[in-house]
Amino acid sequence: MGPPPESRCCLVVPATSERMLVKAQSLAVDLVVVDLEDSVDVADKNDETRAAVAAALTATWRARALAVRVNGLQTEWGLRDLEALVAGAGHHLAAIVLPKVESANEIKVVDRVLTRLERELDLRRDAIWVDALIETARGLVEVERIAAASPRLRALVFGPGDYAASIGAASAFIGANAEAEDDPLLYARQRLVTAARAFALAPIDGPYGDVKDAEGLRLAARGARRLGFDGKWAIHPGQIEICTEAFTPSAAELTRARATLAALAAAGGGAASVSGVMVDAASARAAAATLARAGADGAS
Repeated sequence: MGPPPESRCCLVVPATSERMLVKAQSLAVDLVVVDLEDSVDVADKNDETRAAVAAALTATWRARALAVRVNGLQTEWGLRDLEALVAGAGHHLAAIVLPKVESANEIKVVDRVLTRLERELDLRRDAIWVDALIETARGLVEVERIAAASPRLRALVFGPGDYAASIGAASAFIGANAEAEDDPLLYARQRLVTAARAFALAPIDGPYGDVKDAEGLRLAARGARRLGFDGKWAIHPGQIEICTEAFTPSAAELTRARATLAALAAAGGGAASVSGVMVDAASARAAAATLARAGADGAS
């Protein structure tokens, strides 16, 4: 498979909002996720909407990559969404986002359907990745098996709104309290990150619902990065810069990473000291990961 799309910031756009779809085409963001699920009224979950989304995906976008969140396989629309979007815009799709995943079998079904469609439509084999949204207690209980379900799987995405409802946690809005020390969803976030890392997947945090609270978003995004997430979903263009910045290594972090690798190289491995702080092989792995996240090689 080709390299997975970057995910520092993933902008979610309702499929039925022509204005937002057009606006999103001009935005420089890692990934745009066109949403056919929660933001679309039942009356609009039809072939007309699917065709409009497929047409929009063939336009010129500034985003690094495009994805579509289809409806869940447990609904009457999920497989129709999948087939229609791949048939109509498969050459433009980097990933399919599957919501409310609760079993490894759901990922395997999507994998089989995508494999068949890629063959029938003469798409490059394994060209389309899959992101699994973990949004329920059952999904979290099954998350390790889900993570191991298919080599086509790219990311595990945490859905804080539905997950809070699933476990009966109080939440003022989607993503609320994510920045707090007593975040009621902390265990779920940590388990998702652990499962993702164990199977070489990208862990992605869900959205922060209060689009007017820039400081709250900044704290939530920085907290997610400290937990090990690679990126975060955004639901408004005004959130893109904050999310992207939070998951991009700073100049100071890059300088420290390069210094760590240089000190260990000079010491011939083992352990060394950087500004009075002991560094070792674990420090080297962390430094290399920081440089990789920034697309840097440490040479400059």
